[in-house]
Amino acid sequence: MSGHSKWSTIKRKKGAADAKRGQIFTKLAREITVAAREGVPDPESNVRLRLAVQKARTENMPKDNIDRAIQRGSGSESGEQFDEVYYEGYGPGGTALMILTMTDNRNRTVGEVRALLTRAGGTLGENGSVAWMFDQTGLITMPVNGADPDELALIAIDAGASDVQVEEGTVEVYTEPRDLHLVQEQLSGGGYEIENAELMMKPKTLMALDPDVAVKAIRLLERLEELDDVQQVYSNLDVSDEVLAEVTSS
Repeated sequence: MSGHSKWSTIKRKKGAADAKRGQIFTKLAREITVAAREGVPDPESNVRLRLAVQKARTENMPKDNIDRAIQRGSGSESGEQFDEVYYEGYGPGGTALMILTMTDNRNRTVGEVRALLTRAGGTLGENGSVAWMFDQTGLITMPVNGADPDELALIAIDAGASDVQVEEGTVEVYTEPRDLHLVQEQLSGGGYEIENAELMMKPKTLMALDPDVAVKAIRLLERLEELDDVQQVYSNLDVSDEVLAEVTSS
């Protein structure tokens, strides 16, 4: 079972109650701004920007907010300039962490990340210390909606997916990064609902920990993602059903 799948399940079950809407919009706006700055400010011609805008719309982010974020990225509207920075490190039990941030103050961000890692018994690593344990991968999430999961998996593979996993009513479709948009278009064009599409860092192998240590590792992931400058955290933690039940019930 995919570690990312279990972490996504935890966030889905807890996120509705815990998420702060303003913080979600802030993080989405930063992603849109950086995507527009690094490519053309047109979602039709910029795949990363298109994915960011799609995610913002899924979260019901107002169109004016989306447009302003694109304008900031293109330079037509003034505002803070954010840099995309990955921090690498280790959490409880030696779990590997890739921490994606978007920041206008690297000293502040690295200080906050280091402090959380240290308090959890982890460490901040050098560039490249854990990146080799992950591959950049396209991920498309589809709700089963009463369909046969195995049939959906075969359809996704026919559309160009490199791997498919099913977890609690959701089909996770993995693709090569360059194929993400093509597979997404084929699935949505076939009438299948797309819940989310993104580029992510997928661990090559997973690490199983004792339940109490695994819970500590998940608590660290939660605290990291609560930081304003942190967009996403990827880990090679293998979450057991026992641990999943404990952290989603508390």
